[in-house]
Amino acid sequence: MNSSLRRQLLAWVLLPLVSAVAVDIWLTYKSALNTASVVQDRLLLGSARMIAEQISFEDGTFQHQIPPAALELFQSEQSDRIFYRVTTGAGQLLSGYTDLDVPAQSFSGESPFYFGAAMRGEPVRVVALLQPVIGNPSALPVIVEVAQTTHGRAQLSSRLWLHAVRQQLLILALAAIFILFGLHRGLQPLIRLRNDVRSRKEGSLQKLQTHKIPSELTPLVDSFNDYIQRIERYTSLRNTFIQNAAHQLRTPLAILNTQISDALRAESKQSGDTALIAARKTLQQTARLVHQFLTLSSAEAYNASKTLLSTQACCDIVQKVLEDLAVQAHGKQIDLGFERTGADSVVATDPAALREIVMNVVDNAIQYTASRGVVTVKVQSAPGTIAVCVEDNGPGVPPEYREKIFQRFFRMNSTNSPGSGLGLAIVKELASHCGATIEVVAPTHGGSGLLVISRFFRD
Repeated sequence: MNSSLRRQLLAWVLLPLVSAVAVDIWLTYKSALNTASVVQDRLLLGSARMIAEQISFEDGTFQHQIPPAALELFQSEQSDRIFYRVTTGAGQLLSGYTDLDVPAQSFSGESPFYFGAAMRGEPVRVVALLQPVIGNPSALPVIVEVAQTTHGRAQLSSRLWLHAVRQQLLILALAAIFILFGLHRGLQPLIRLRNDVRSRKEGSLQKLQTHKIPSELTPLVDSFNDYIQRIERYTSLRNTFIQNAAHQLRTPLAILNTQISDALRAESKQSGDTALIAARKTLQQTARLVHQFLTLSSAEAYNASKTLLSTQACCDIVQKVLEDLAVQAHGKQIDLGFERTGADSVVATDPAALREIVMNVVDNAIQYTASRGVVTVKVQSAPGTIAVCVEDNGPGVPPEYREKIFQRFFRMNSTNSPGSGLGLAIVKELASHCGATIEVVAPTHGGSGLLVISRFFRD
């Protein structure tokens, strides 16, 4: 299934945002715990100082009392328990709970000492404070401890954290809404392009409008317009090809109909046989023309599969083609020869395309070479290249026409030309698929004729 671009963009935008919110929620949780701990520590310290201020030494004994305000500081919705302990420097308990833990390590009187402990099966937070007492003969400060269970601290941290989470989730929801709105607005050019394409009639090749198109979409629209232009050019060539093909077939079919009619009306067997022989020849030419139509159509859609071919493998393909065309050359008493020059080489090409190229070039040379002529096929190899050269001593092609002979249905003399003008067009089409080059030059022997060179390369 095709995924939605809007969903993909939303996912890639929200993913880092959600990750950032998750990290922020975790940090907020840590901050809420720290804030609740600080609040509890401040309350514990305030309560301890209140108790410490009420301690004095009179008449040889310590005088103290626990002010109610010292314990009322901890009032909250949670039923936290408060524990306290007042101990002399010598370890004598003056007031409070005997089972409240004392600090595990010594501490100075400059600052309070906070630590965690357990009291009657519950975790508590304890503050220990050293309070010097005037008149104390031992000169040791009194130790004041105040402890509180952690229920209220947990509740406070949860409230702070949940409040921050609600804010973060609200911000995330609003961000998602604004992002969706922005994506909807930002994707409007794509939607307009879609509607433009959908509203077109079948067969319309009108280019897409580039007005008000974002710069990011311009390469896509330009590529699409270029593709439309190529389709239009291809369609025009296809229509021209169909028209020319219909014209090329109309003439031999009309001639064939006339020849068969002449055979049916012949007054003698000899005249009828003559007409039938002519009809058979016309039918063979028509079949060859249809075969070339099919070959050209296949060449246009051909998907070349290149393999490494040695010089010997190329020679074997060429010799097999010459064997297939030997009867045709013998019929015109044409000297069909083969030569091989150069050291062994290897090229990357399609064997089927190579065979079809050689077949059409040699067949074209036989068609245009007069009786008792000469057609020579040479395989010339060099490092990284193999050239298949087809040379004849036919009428030749003037230099100004040597590029045009690869066009479909082109013939210099359409009346007297024996071919259909498709052979070299097929050669050019196949050569473009398998990476070969085609070159037409004057023959090396210096006379009339033509030399067609097909070069195949290693890379």
